[in-house]
This record gives sequence, structure tokens and C-alpha cells, in this order.
Amino acid sequence: MPEKLPMDDLPLIPVGQGFRFLEGVRVVDLTTSIAGPYATMMLADLGAEVIKIERPEGDDARYWGPPFLNGESLWFASVNRGKKSIALDLTDDAGQDALRALVQSADVFVTNQPPRVQKKLGLDYETLSSIKPDIVFTSITGFGLSGERSDLTCYDLIAEGYSGIMDLTGTADEAPQKVGTPAADMLSGQDAAMATIAALFDRQKSGAGHLVDVALLDSMTRFLAPRINSYLGSGEVPRRSGGTDSVIAVYQAFDTADDPITLGLGTNAIWQRFWTAVGNPDFAGQEGFATNAERRVNRDEIVAVIQEQLLNKDRSHWLKIFREARVPAGPINRVDEVSADAALQERGLIFALQDGDRVVPQVGLGVQFDGKFAIPRSAPPHLGEHTKDILAALQAETAGVAGEEGKSS
Repeated sequence: MPEKLPMDDLPLIPVGQGFRFLEGVRVVDLTTSIAGPYATMMLADLGAEVIKIERPEGDDARYWGPPFLNGESLWFASVNRGKKSIALDLTDDAGQDALRALVQSADVFVTNQPPRVQKKLGLDYETLSSIKPDIVFTSITGFGLSGERSDLTCYDLIAEGYSGIMDLTGTADEAPQKVGTPAADMLSGQDAAMATIAALFDRQKSGAGHLVDVALLDSMTRFLAPRINSYLGSGEVPRRSGGTDSVIAVYQAFDTADDPITLGLGTNAIWQRFWTAVGNPDFAGQEGFATNAERRVNRDEIVAVIQEQLLNKDRSHWLKIFREARVPAGPINRVDEVSADAALQERGLIFALQDGDRVVPQVGLGVQFDGKFAIPRSAPPHLGEHTKDILAALQAETAGVAGEEGKSS
């Protein structure tokens, strides 16, 4: 490991109370990998108590690496802050009993087991709602709880292929490409968190529990809504083009004298401002360029002229010019450049989290409330870190309830 890491230059944020919007909500989290843990981490960031149930060997993602930081998977650390970890063997009666007791004490149960496995382990909605009728049961699977694909094994890669996003990603002369992040996992995790909060909101009014069914493929397909809708209403099948075939006539990357930039000329006003900024205002008013529809017809000609113009100066020159002219443009950053972005750091999006002697890099919730960003309450837990404390507290709670029932009888 190098003596100095990129995280050493990040703002150091100590754990704290954080948001309390979901304070008092207990979430039992039986998920692994990315999608489910991301959903429950969002709930934790918003104030819920999240109890992460892990197999004795731990969440699959604990072993995803390298890279590791002090022996811990950085992928795991990216989606598990703010939680408590319990290690349970659900193949034996003691583990099953402990889990069911936790469910009885919970408001939300989240799982990413396929329907067949849910039923086999007695962890399906029908079974758990008989134990806790008002439970919000959130299922995150590859293809949903119904239909012919429901029991198929799925990963982010598989969902991206099914959804059509891979077919549209990359240039025309290259093979289909996966998005450069687990997009289906992250989108479905976000969907699951949003839907869980909606179900909790309704439960406050109705007292009823809910079954929330989220699928990686559904979330990824919804992500393509503008493309799918355009096809359905036109019959035109979109093809890979390296992002140069947007409905906006000029909306793509361009080379400059050094590094590339992105440029989006989305309105007639921006179109005019762009040409004024580059010193050729008369070009904007030429016949056939007045509307976006006309510019799409003449896109190749326009792109060629813009490209020739931008090659005359470097990226920093053009970005300064376009910023002053209010023309949407930006760099194409590498991950190291994004991580060092001072504006993102100031908004609490990229930071190093300090929890006692531990320091771990984190990417924040990405939502601010009342001018504040989320402060995590704890670093990602060690495997089984809270097993003894939570099971002891659960036993005390159960004994207390039994004692009260005895008095009342």
C-alpha cells in the first residue's frame, strides 16, 4: 500500500447523529452484494436503525477485491455504513429463531433472495407477515417475484444486457458495453429505498404492511424510458453511436487542442450564445439551423464545423468561455479527478469517515435537507460486530414482553 492514499486529502468527517427522519424505524437487512445493501444504507443515512444479518462467512461483497483497505473490501465499505452487523446461521433453528424475533421487533424487512429461496427458508412475505402483520417487506431480485424469470439468478451485468442499455452504450463500430458502474444495482437499490419509505408512510395512516417488489431489470429498463418511448411512438430503433445521436441536435463530446469536453446546445438561445462565444454569431442564423429539428437534419455538417473550431484552443480556454456565456459544457473527468473535485467535497459527497481509530473513504447520500448533508452514524460494520449486544437486548425485550403479559393475565 502506498504511504499516501487519495483519501488522505479528503475532508475528514467524524461520525455523528446525522438525519433523524426515520428515527425509530428498525430495518432487518438480509441482503448481500450491492443493490440491497445500498437500499438499506440510504435508509440508515436517513435515520433508520439497520440490523444487517450476515451468514457466518459474511456478505459476499466483503471478499470483493482487491483493492482492500486494512483487509476490508472497499466495495463492501461503499454500501454498508451506518449499520449493525449480526452473524447468524439460518440453516439451524437458533439462527432462524433469532431472525424471527428480530422480524417481530422490526418495521421493515429487506431481502434479495430469489422467491424460491425465500419460501424454502420461510423468509417470504406470506410467512413473515403472519409473524408481523404490519411489516414492510421489501424484496430486491433480478426479475421480480412473479413471471417466468422470477427464479433466475441475476447480476447487474445480466440486467444491463436484458434492459437494452448495453446495446446503446459504446460506439457503432465496437461491441456493446456495460455501464462503468453497477447501474442496475444502484438504481434498484434507490428504488427500493424510495418504495420502502412510501410504504412506511402509508402504514402510518392505514396500519397495514406492504409487499414491495423491486427488480434489477425493471429499474434498469425504466432508466431507458426516453429511448423506449421514442421507439414506441416512431418505430425508429436507436443504435449505438457513442452518444452522438441524442434528440438534441448537438449533445456530445468534442476534442479540443488537448483534452475533450462535453457540449450540450439544447435550446435555440443556447445555440445562439455558443456561436457568439466562439466568435461566429452569423453561423447560428443560417438557413436550416433555426430549430432543433432542422439542426438534427444537418447534424453532421454542424458537428464538423464545431469540431474544427474547438481544436484551435485547449480545454481550459473553452470551458472558461462557455461558462461566461452560460453554454452547458464540461470536462470528461477520470475517477481521480472527480474524487478531488472541491465542489463535490464541499457538498458532502466525497469524504473520509472517521469512526474511532478507523478511517474509511465514503461517497455520501447525495441529497441535502435544509442546507445540510447526511452525517453517517457509524463506519461499515465488522462481520458480526454487534451480534452479542443485539441478541442480548432482543432477549431482554422478549423477556420484558412476556413478563407484562403474565401480569395482565
